[in-house]
Amino acid sequence: MADKKTIAICQSGGKFETANDGTLLYKGGDAHAMDIDDQMKFIDFKAEIAEMFSFNVSNIAIKYFLPGNKTTLISISNDKDLQRMVKFHRDSSTVEIYIFVEEPLALEVSTLPASRSSRTTLSETVLPINTILNPDPDYALPVASHDTIQMDTDMDIPPLLSLSSNEEKLAKGAQQWQNTITGVGQRFNSVHEFRESLRKFAIAHQFAFKYKKNDSHRVTVKCKAEGCPWRIHASRLSSTQLICIKKMNSEHTCEGAAGTTGHQATRSWVASIIKEKLKAFPDYKPKDIVNDIKQEYGIQLNYFQAWRGKEIAKEQLQGSYKEAYSQLPFFCEKLMESNPGSLALYTTKEDSSFDRLFVAFHASLYGFQQGCRPLIFLDSIPLKSKYQGALLAATAADADDGLFPVAFAIVDAESDDSWHWFLLQLKSELSTSVPITFVADKENGLKNSIAEIFEGSFHAYCLRYLTEQLFRDLKEQYSHEVKRLMIEDLYAAAYAPKPEGFQNCMENLKRISVEAYDWIMQSDPQNWANSFFQGTRYNHMTSNFGELFYCWASEADDLPITQMVDVIRSKITELIITRKAESDPWSTRLSPSMEEKLKKESQNSPSLQVILSADSTYEVCGVTTELVDIDRWECSCKTWQLSGVPCCHAIAVIVAIGRSVYDFCSRYCTTESYRLTYSQCINPIVNMDVPAAIEPLVTVTPPPTRRPPGRPATKRYGSQDIVKRDLHCSRCKGLGHNKSTCKEELYLNNT
Repeated sequence: MADKKTIAICQSGGKFETANDGTLLYKGGDAHAMDIDDQMKFIDFKAEIAEMFSFNVSNIAIKYFLPGNKTTLISISNDKDLQRMVKFHRDSSTVEIYIFVEEPLALEVSTLPASRSSRTTLSETVLPINTILNPDPDYALPVASHDTIQMDTDMDIPPLLSLSSNEEKLAKGAQQWQNTITGVGQRFNSVHEFRESLRKFAIAHQFAFKYKKNDSHRVTVKCKAEGCPWRIHASRLSSTQLICIKKMNSEHTCEGAAGTTGHQATRSWVASIIKEKLKAFPDYKPKDIVNDIKQEYGIQLNYFQAWRGKEIAKEQLQGSYKEAYSQLPFFCEKLMESNPGSLALYTTKEDSSFDRLFVAFHASLYGFQQGCRPLIFLDSIPLKSKYQGALLAATAADADDGLFPVAFAIVDAESDDSWHWFLLQLKSELSTSVPITFVADKENGLKNSIAEIFEGSFHAYCLRYLTEQLFRDLKEQYSHEVKRLMIEDLYAAAYAPKPEGFQNCMENLKRISVEAYDWIMQSDPQNWANSFFQGTRYNHMTSNFGELFYCWASEADDLPITQMVDVIRSKITELIITRKAESDPWSTRLSPSMEEKLKKESQNSPSLQVILSADSTYEVCGVTTELVDIDRWECSCKTWQLSGVPCCHAIAVIVAIGRSVYDFCSRYCTTESYRLTYSQCINPIVNMDVPAAIEPLVTVTPPPTRRPPGRPATKRYGSQDIVKRDLHCSRCKGLGHNKSTCKEELYLNNT
């Protein structure tokens, strides 16, 4: 971003007009242009603007609109604000900036209610006029009325004095709300509008209030400070919905100790303030919300006020979580209607709360069965959404060894039962007769479920999960370096193509730890070691092959469930379209990665000697002597069987008998298979508006589990750094403790 320049169109001297839709239109004035980027400092930015317009740099205010929002102006007052503006407009070549001049005016007597800052001295009562840049839609001007209004004849209306310079700095953003309450006779369209205006007024003047009466047709409020006479009463005008201020005592005698606290900053108010910024900046953190509201409005929120306000704002932007669950039956129906041959199936518990949702698009099922090798990776991630849960997924490898999503499910909780249910739905949608190899954890009931549901298939244990389980079960403590060596030996044993290679690696590990050796030998090597595995796993040893898919899900898992599914759908659609376009210019018979593998093997074949045979078995001599069965597509080195592409020994034989090496490559490695994988498209889900006349047969409610307070735990998928470093004592060189807790030191001191 540092090398990208954005043109800032700086405008001043004009005025804003409000359009019918509430947007602000800037008309008139002068305009200048300048280049900005995320490296520019605010002080330099402000100085250059002041120079362009010949303004005093200390008297200008700088504002801009967020992309797609022409109703709320955002202030730029420091480096952080400037960098945010550049980031918000990084996809645009220009950004419009508005400059306003703040000029001091002499103090005037006003008929407006007193400001709390009226307790300042006369030497401080210079009123800085700050143009109202964010017209408040809740602000209602007092209008003439023929209705009889009860006046408070004893009410004293002192002049409105300015905030002190310190208060002005703290409550800069709240200055626009100083006049949201103007006095007796002011009207509002509803009780809600009056309450919001009153809350803004209290924030701007830094005092807390409490309700004496608060219902749909009348509101009476007094200052929260004991003995303070400030009071306001508003009620509905007869035969209308309008709310009118009938009485108001604007005098404050309190000291406003609660002025900078968040008493009046309700969750809904915080949400209304941050919503637009959250829309443009989804990673807006509660701690940043606290800091920004303190700086802009002079209100000190706590972390949970900011967090709850963010949750409400997110729900307003994204939609209701609860409503999304209720729409699930209609959503599943529309998904299958838009994509014939797809399956979207949900289940509920006895109390109608959500239990599980399975989704498999026809394009994914067709692509897997027509173009992918019979290899499926099963894995899961926890969801950090409002109602938690887990996402289960089945992914495959295309002809170029790229991720291809097959199916996924959102479940209330990951368990043996949920995995069994997921595999049942997957089995019902797959019509392939070829045995499938599943790369998955051996826990979570998968071992039994795979064997039961996909009879005749193969279960390859995920080496990553196997390693994690090994170090959980070992009783003896080992240093980080020793654990690293054990992992290297375990992986080498797993990848070894021949039993003797497996045994050599295991002997190396045995010299490090007999306990680890015994554990590994009892953990079904036939399910994870290449030299014993009967299925075809194409050298894929871990189940986290679908890491890209889990990244998609983790980016969307904070959305309501229907929106989350639709985001995943759009990501799969984008993947299909992109890879289909990428493969159009391919002219080779094999995919690029497979062509590269074949090329490397071919470079090693000329030096090999082939001993011809009358049958299909040939002896190939080189550094080692291998047997190649050309009819069964097998080599004793096992590289051919593991990759689907002939090894150097097989290539030497194929060339010797005058055949083409491409005739002996697996069809799952070809460009044709790759294109078949991405030949179908996924259609968007249209017309999600549920007809009012249609009542759902089943009402789905959210699951009972809700996200606990605090930051969700994070888990890094795909990381090979699964070994935690043990404590190492620098005094006695022992493990499991450090110098400060070393017992040897205590012993020496006592003796």
